Amino acid sequence: MSQPVCRVKNLEIQTVADLRRVDCPTLEGRFGLYGMRVYELARGIDKSEVVPDRPTQSISAEDTFERDVLLTEMEPMIRKLAEHTWSASRKESRIARTVVLKLKTSDFKILTRSQTLGSPPSSCEELTSIALSLRERVGLGPQQRFRLVGVGLSNFHDPEAVSAQPALFE
Repeated sequence: MSQPVCRVKNLEIQTVADLRRVDCPTLEGRFGLYGMRVYELARGIDKSEVVPDRPTQSISAEDTFERDVLLTEMEPMIRKLAEHTWSASRKESRIARTVVLKLKTSDFKILTRSQTLGSPPSSCEELTSIALSLRERVGLGPQQRFRLVGVGLSNFHDPEAVSAQPALFE
């Protein structure tokens, strides 16, 4: 266990509410100058500059099911989410090289599978195909049920720097 984690546990801090109950001198005594920063953050005080127009790090779409479903039942949902993700990436003129499949099990464990490509997907069909193939890498039993699925794109590159040719009839 790291030193900062041990120091927090010694103060019996488990939640932000616990942290708010600790006074500033105690936190500074344990963490030095960073103690003041922790004290302020626990109270919603942050003087960091807001950067509103920074580039998007990822684009994704996800859906939570009314009932938990098997991995084998997800194909129509993955197709729909891939279409939404592809459409959003085209609107932002973003070119991504990594495709991500996100799943949440019935007991709320989140797992992701991703594939970074040599060149960006050139069509919605290619994105969908990759997302569907990522299901094969989940590695859980066939009876495992899922409550959420998501399809995402990340690892963006400048459109001028990457020569991705769109599909002919897109």
